[in-house]
Amino acid sequence: MLKKIVRGLVCFLLCSGWAAMGTAAENQRPNIVFAIADDWGWPHATAYGDKVVKTPTFDRVAAAGVLFNQAYVSSPSCTPSRGAIVTGQDFWRLGNGANLHCDWPAGRYAEYPDLLQKAGYHVGTFRKSWGPGNGQPAGVAYKSVDSFFAHRPQGQPFCFWFGASDPHRDYEAGSGKARGMDLEQVHLFGHFPDTEEVRSDVADYYYEVERFDRELGELLDRLAAAGELENTLVVVTGDHGMPFPRCKANLYDSGVHVPLAISWPAKVPAGRVIDDFVCLTDIAPTFLAAAGFSKAPEMTGRSLLPLLESDKSGWIDARRDHVVVGRERHVPAQESGNSGGYPARALRTKDYLYIRNFAPDRWPAGTPDHTGAYVENGWLGDCDNSPTKTYLWQHRDHPDVKSKYDLCFAKRPAEELYDLSQDPEQLKNVAADPEYAAQKKRLAAELEAELVARRDPRTLGGASAFDRYPYHGGSPRWPFR
Repeated sequence: MLKKIVRGLVCFLLCSGWAAMGTAAENQRPNIVFAIADDWGWPHATAYGDKVVKTPTFDRVAAAGVLFNQAYVSSPSCTPSRGAIVTGQDFWRLGNGANLHCDWPAGRYAEYPDLLQKAGYHVGTFRKSWGPGNGQPAGVAYKSVDSFFAHRPQGQPFCFWFGASDPHRDYEAGSGKARGMDLEQVHLFGHFPDTEEVRSDVADYYYEVERFDRELGELLDRLAAAGELENTLVVVTGDHGMPFPRCKANLYDSGVHVPLAISWPAKVPAGRVIDDFVCLTDIAPTFLAAAGFSKAPEMTGRSLLPLLESDKSGWIDARRDHVVVGRERHVPAQESGNSGGYPARALRTKDYLYIRNFAPDRWPAGTPDHTGAYVENGWLGDCDNSPTKTYLWQHRDHPDVKSKYDLCFAKRPAEELYDLSQDPEQLKNVAADPEYAAQKKRLAAELEAELVARRDPRTLGGASAFDRYPYHGGSPRWPFR
């Protein structure tokens, strides 16, 4: 009850504070378009140098505003990542909202769509918003873009969540190649086998990235034709890395590093590239600040407006030199009778990635046993079924594939450390190397201090609840078809 009273007071102060600024200021409030792709990770956009995928709309937004080189999600799983965006909080602070396929804890946290709606914005979503799970914290769900705008009162500013199911699996096999994509130029992470089957799988993912980009372009063209794009704050990003092994549901860059471009022609100088570390928890405070509000007190994210309104490129704010990310249960994919996930936290700086795995006895991608005791909990259940996953499994004992299979699916030690100057793809764990002992000790202490300050149950107690929250989804099964 106390939380609801506090939240109501926050809403009252925000709304009444805005009302006091008068009608003239109200007319300057920006429209907001938040466009989020489902399972779209870095660096798969033309603006980042990808040689195959074509993302003219993303590139258009970046050219009209800012391209971020170091943007990260709070957690590499759909539901907690999106919950962190809606609330502006680290995912581990969201109770059962820290897990996939959960019940949204409605009324417990300030949510930017709700705050903006109370302040006079027309708020709504199209296609996938928060989730998967039970709840709808991102506003009214509309069946089409046309329906959203048809319900908008004349002259009222809007806040629109433009979601997509792309590029989430399943894919139409061969769709990328059929579109004319050059498989030889497809970007492969270092943990992928270099085969035509895998390259074609990535090209099929590209095909759906392009569809998301094209549909977003149609929305922006509509706003431009109506003369509203100039005062519209547009944010384009993904909820985590691509749905491939060692990407989605992992704390490596392939799982938590995402594209991010932001434009607001009326306010944001165009054509800049920023290297500051940002997290998508910064989105909610940014939207509130753009509308003239302070962020809700419990939000851990920080407004990006100082970066956006600057005329500088490169590294602007020296305090933005790292991000902290993590994960809890993606799917219940551990051994029979264990409904837990694979709890982990990570500190990412310019030079290092440090990961703390809290349950190294568990399987990071779920149990690989598909033949007997563990089958009811899925087969490598934290990794979406795919031709790439199947290839790794079928060739797991081959000398050229075993090391890549192990990177994706084998058990991991309690600590991982990657020297990004020598190993940008994070393939060689140097946590046990005496040469890195001092760096590891320092980064471990920094991560611990961050987690304590940001009230992570993994450091303060009560984290066992993450394993007990209800799960309402399924799990990838053997055999893959």
